Amino acid sequence: MASNGLIREISVAGPRPLGRVLIDDYEVEEFAALAARLPPDRYGYVVTPNVDHLIRYSRNERLQVLYDAAAFVLLDSRFLALCLALTRRQRLRVCRGSDLTLRLLQQVAGSHERIVLVGATAQQARQLAACFNLHNLRHVDAPMGFIRRPDQLERCLLDIEAAAPFRYCFLAVGSPQQEEVAYRLQRRGRARGLALCVGASVNFLTGVERRAPPRLQSWGLEWLYRLMQNPRRLAKRYLLRGPRIFWLLPQLQFMPRRRLAVGVGAGPPGSLATMARVPDTSGTSVPGRSPG
Repeated sequence: MASNGLIREISVAGPRPLGRVLIDDYEVEEFAALAARLPPDRYGYVVTPNVDHLIRYSRNERLQVLYDAAAFVLLDSRFLALCLALTRRQRLRVCRGSDLTLRLLQQVAGSHERIVLVGATAQQARQLAACFNLHNLRHVDAPMGFIRRPDQLERCLLDIEAAAPFRYCFLAVGSPQQEEVAYRLQRRGRARGLALCVGASVNFLTGVERRAPPRLQSWGLEWLYRLMQNPRRLAKRYLLRGPRIFWLLPQLQFMPRRRLAVGVGAGPPGSLATMARVPDTSGTSVPGRSPG
């Protein structure tokens, strides 16, 4: 793969139907328990699509490649889940990246498990280490625009690989930069551990940004709270691009799946992406039935 920057490599083919969207149908506690059992000698990465990601996914061939290669695709949108429940009576579990990041850090609190943080600031890394009593946290700097600079991107990848094997690598550099880094690590085949594309989660945990009150979160209105906090930065995303989801939604077919077994599959050595899955038969995604 040429390393001449993300923008040049992305191919935008214009609007097109999404068709099937595979979702690993887990809630936070379920997935945190599964993550703790994943084999440490293999690599895989987690993407957490929200409404904005799905809109960009529909137009961006490169982002489709990055999602298709992920070991896990976890739904990060209570708003979208509520829309599906109301319009289709389809129930999907929600596993928001911010909640998952918090739960995984709580899981390893006080341990010597290797944790890698890519992005954020050195001060935020120190905050996390102190808050969760992390004895083996490595911070990898990712300067603004690093993804378009081959030398900086290569340095980032090398630093992550040097920190492997890790239990968790939190990629907090925004989408699609974080998915691109995760994918390249998989293609290079040197890293071991679970990488998670977590966006602004570290900002929430360290107080740089405030999360919506729990009631607004449960109503699927966290996006509105964030918009009110930072309208200049988020107006285009939520008010101009966001409504496109209502045009795309009739073209989407969400296909839930559940993990069948850990560590099996016929994929590249060191990859979690091909671990066997089965369709979700728990009842959460069957029209007309409630979550089990």
